[in-house]
Amino acid sequence: MARSREAGLALISIEHVNKSYRLDGRAVDALRDVSLAIDEGVLLAIAGPSGSGKSTLLNLIGCIDSPDSGRIVIDGNDVTGRTPDQLAANRARTVGFIFQTFNLFPMLTARENVEYPLLQFPELSAAQRRDRVASFLRLVDLTRFARHRPNQLSGGQRQRVAIARALATKPRIVLADEPTANLDHDTGSEILGLMRAINAKYGTTFVFSTHDERVISAADRLVRIEDGRIRALAIRSGVKWRTVRPLASSDGPGRQDERQEGRQEGREEGREEGHAFEPTAPRRAALESSA
Repeated sequence: MARSREAGLALISIEHVNKSYRLDGRAVDALRDVSLAIDEGVLLAIAGPSGSGKSTLLNLIGCIDSPDSGRIVIDGNDVTGRTPDQLAANRARTVGFIFQTFNLFPMLTARENVEYPLLQFPELSAAQRRDRVASFLRLVDLTRFARHRPNQLSGGQRQRVAIARALATKPRIVLADEPTANLDHDTGSEILGLMRAINAKYGTTFVFSTHDERVISAADRLVRIEDGRIRALAIRSGVKWRTVRPLASSDGPGRQDERQEGRQEGREEGREEGHAFEPTAPRRAALESSA
């Protein structure tokens, strides 16, 4: 049974996680002793070259895969060692996904694609699903394209449908795998601006995997990963990055230092104190009332 996350704890806690795969008969280490704490309301970019482990890390956060060892806690729930069915239930209500290839159903309209994950929620009536879908299509400015199929939409419009679909379940976390990879420069910048606006308005936590400098520039937290290991963790300070020690747990002295730095930056930039690290209940309430 899900339990409430205690105040001050990370939304996502990854502790000493290892993950390997078999490739051509040999074991390949995708992640090696990775520890990371991610708080609610951040825009976090996981950056690294191809094969660095960033997509594997995203899959573990999204409960698509399980670690070989270590511990993962998502929104107060220890998901380590869960069955595929249990992980699927956690994904459905806690995590939204935005894929670089959009992954829209070609025969469904934009409205039907956004509605699709809501069909897993028996507590929602058809009218409630319809109202929620309309709300999130309006949020991404696609109301007039609700009856269009993916092949009738531009790449940017398809990505907007994917964003609306990811948000429709009202997840705590949205994971985006290379969200600008299949978009031109202007459209990619537009999509990043939309996700930043959603983050700022509702406090939705976004975690990107990327090697695109535009995505990194849009983030306020940065994890550098290479050869399956976290090499650096950085916090945005104005237009610059301040490198801090990667965190092994949510309650160690390093994390306390990071919280203090985040609060100080909030005061310096005129932002809400603690916004980058503290839970954002008022923004969550706003999201819940929007649909």
